[in-house]
Amino acid sequence: MAKYRKLGRTSSQRKALLRNQVTALLYHGKIVTTEAKAKEIRKIAEGLIAMAVKEKDNYEEVTVKAKVARKDKDGKRVKEVVDGKKVTVYDEVDKKIKKDNPSRLHARRQMLKVLYPVKDVPTARAGRKRNTKDVDLVAKLFDEIAPKYENRHGGYTRIVKIGQRKGDAAMEVLIELV
Repeated sequence: MAKYRKLGRTSSQRKALLRNQVTALLYHGKIVTTEAKAKEIRKIAEGLIAMAVKEKDNYEEVTVKAKVARKDKDGKRVKEVVDGKKVTVYDEVDKKIKKDNPSRLHARRQMLKVLYPVKDVPTARAGRKRNTKDVDLVAKLFDEIAPKYENRHGGYTRIVKIGQRKGDAAMEVLIELV
């Protein structure tokens, strides 16, 4: 018996499809797909969520000094003339950052191997490059998704059958995070 479904694709196409669908599932919370694909997506997604739950609190907070540009009331950088040149004025501030312990860092890198980068495009200005923001899905996994499931042992996704697709009568399902 096979360990996975081939989904009628070459290995590289299959891996790309599954990575894309897992990324969409974790970003949106639910997606509609075929039953066979959903069962494969479930394996990968539940592994990532289990990893995030395990490593959720495995970090230490460190205080570092950072240089931040001084800004005026309009939010523009304050400039000062030094030796005939305009130079931005910087202030030193203490900043708290989360420093991953080695096992959490390894988990983060394993997740990055599976997840594609996501850009958030606001609906008001769709199509504009300036207004897009990069979404850190790994941080979302650690900070939002993992705390929801910390008292749950597996079963992070649910597959609900919708019905047959009109074109090829494939069984369509809704896969969602519980």
